Amino acid sequence: MKAFIISDSHGWESELEKVVNRHREEVDILIHCGDSELEGGHSALKGVKVVKGNCDFGSSFPDDLKETVQGVTIYVTHGHLYNVKMTHVPLSYRAEEKGAQIACYGHSHVAGAFMENGVIYINPGSIRLPRNREEKTYCICEYNKSNATVTYFDYNGNVVEDMVYHFELN
Repeated sequence: MKAFIISDSHGWESELEKVVNRHREEVDILIHCGDSELEGGHSALKGVKVVKGNCDFGSSFPDDLKETVQGVTIYVTHGHLYNVKMTHVPLSYRAEEKGAQIACYGHSHVAGAFMENGVIYINPGSIRLPRNREEKTYCICEYNKSNATVTYFDYNGNVVEDMVYHFELN
């Protein structure tokens, strides 16, 4: 299973569409973790699973979603409802409730991935307004029975060399 994950594009339209279209044909699912600040029918979000962020006022997007792709359960939320800027614990409870193997979130604009209790947590960072790094990031997660790899890319599609995470699965 291969998932494209992006977040916090904050009103970017053509830029978001360019990045999504770059990977559209090579992944099994396209995910936006909120704060797109776009309407649901916008062409930049065509075919993308999107959740509502704290800046998505009046949006019809759901607060969270659960998708199963090739047997892998993915939980997606923006993160503001789970206080992710302070701790990942409330998010971990929700991911466990949903039976997720992968939990995707945004909100903090801080890119990173880690594994805890068998769940891989992925924050793709922000494609528009990154924090703690200069690169504007998104990522792709490749997940199979024995391992998972989360690779981060900058806006131009270059791999961010120090942000490739490998996880061994049980």
